[in-house]
Amino acid sequence: MDKKTFSADGTSIAYEISGEGPPVILISGAMSTGGTVAPLAVPLSEHFRVVVYDRRGRGESGDTAPYAVEREVEDLAALIEAVGGEAALYGTSSGGALALEAAASGLPVRQVAVYEVPFAVYEGGAKERAQYTERLTEALAEGRRGDAVELFLRLAGMAEQMIQGARQSPMWRGMETIASSLAYDNAVMGDGLVPRDRLASITVPVLAVAGSASPAWMQEAARAVAEIVPGGSHRSLPGQTHMVEPEVLGPVLVEFFEA
Repeated sequence: MDKKTFSADGTSIAYEISGEGPPVILISGAMSTGGTVAPLAVPLSEHFRVVVYDRRGRGESGDTAPYAVEREVEDLAALIEAVGGEAALYGTSSGGALALEAAASGLPVRQVAVYEVPFAVYEGGAKERAQYTERLTEALAEGRRGDAVELFLRLAGMAEQMIQGARQSPMWRGMETIASSLAYDNAVMGDGLVPRDRLASITVPVLAVAGSASPAWMQEAARAVAEIVPGGSHRSLPGQTHMVEPEVLGPVLVEFFEA
C-alpha cells in the first residue's frame, strides 16, 4: 500500500490505486487484507480507478479503540473523499455487509455490488450467530487468538480435519495476527440476519451476486438482498463458490458499474 488517508478518529487507512476512470473501492471480508481482493483489481482496472485498502486493524492500516461499525463507515468516507468525493463499492462476504451499511448511512456512493454476504437465512441462524459472538468475545478477551480463528473457520463451514491442518500451516501465524479483527466483522454482521430495514433504505443500485456451487443458503441470502433493496438485482455465477474467480466475477462487475 503506497498511500494513506486518515479517518475521522485519526486512524490511518492504507490504500493503493490502479487504473483510470470512475473510482471503485474493493472491501475485503473476514480474516483478510486488501491483498485478498487485489486480484480482482486487475480486470476492473482496465475500466475504473480501483482502490484496494486494508480495513482498520489489519495489514498496513492503523486501529483505534473502541471499535464501532460507524468507524469503518467513516474509514470509507475518508477513502471516498480522497479519491474525488464519490465512488462505487464492491464488498465480498462480510465486507459486503459493510458496503451495504455504508450505502444505507448515506455516503456518496454511486452503486454497490456484493458477493455472498453470509446473512443467516437458515433455521437456527440467529442462535448460531449469538453463540459464535459469545464464544468469540470470550476467546479474544482471554488472548486465545488461535481459538478465535478456529471458531470463525467452523462458522464458515470448514471441516475439523482441515482446521487442524491449517493450524500446522505457515499461514496460521498470520491468521492469528489479525484475529482481533474477527470481532469487527462480527459487529458488521449484526445479529447475522438480513437487515431488512437498513437494506430497504438504500437508494442507489445494488447488485447481489452468488456462486451456483455455493451452499443454497448463501444463494438465498443474495436473492434476499436483491429483493429487499429498492431496484436491487441478482446474478448467479455458474460453477463458482465463495472463493470466486476474479476473471469470472470481473466482467459482471464491469457491466454493472458501467451501467
